[in-house]
Amino acid sequence: MRSLLLWVLAAAGLMGCPTCPVGSKGPFRLTRTHDSLYHLNEWVLPYPVFQFQTGDVDADGSVDALVGVVKSTRFHPEVERRLFLFKMVRGKVRPLWLGSRLGGRLVDFRFADGRIRALESSGDTLYAVSDYRWQGFGPQFERFVVGPTDSSTAFKHFTP
Repeated sequence: MRSLLLWVLAAAGLMGCPTCPVGSKGPFRLTRTHDSLYHLNEWVLPYPVFQFQTGDVDADGSVDALVGVVKSTRFHPEVERRLFLFKMVRGKVRPLWLGSRLGGRLVDFRFADGRIRALESSGDTLYAVSDYRWQGFGPQFERFVVGPTDSSTAFKHFTP
């Protein structure tokens, strides 16, 4: 119960993750200079990072980086959690997708079985767990795993 409480508090506060796994995953290296300055190899991420994973998002046979950042966007000015996807092209990090939003407010994500599984919120009390697959330009909604529901039920379905 304590871990669920900490998770909900972190999600509500939209803060970067002080224990976010930095280091190398495949060809990608995430380093942290301070709370709101990270580097993905040479790519500067001037935002708090709450999640870092790798996987073959676009199913092209190469490893991609999935980075969760906290920021506003041009078309969605609220400061929220966002998902950025990166590729390695000739040894350099290049953006694959710099998303402003998936379906609902992003709380957390993970990559498994060729899918991005997102824990999303549609308000203060409703949560959903959704699966997305790469479709040409970006992640496309595939299915709801569960939702809309309370945070505790959603968290149980999100956690492997």
